[in-house]
Amino acid sequence: MAAHVVYKGPSVVKEILIGISLGLVAGGFWKMHHWNNQRRTKEFYDLLEKGEISVVREDE
Repeated sequence: MAAHVVYKGPSVVKEILIGISLGLVAGGFWKMHHWNNQRRTKEFYDLLEKGEISVVREDE
């Protein structure tokens, strides 16, 4: 005679998979944020090198 389980606790495997998925999504957004900052920095230095912008304030 087998007893039926009334309360089924949380599934460890399911929670691990959900945690991994959320971590990958958050990591992806973080990486995109860093790629965006890297692109903006590269554009800034490219413009600076071309002489189109300057970091020195012009006298008025």
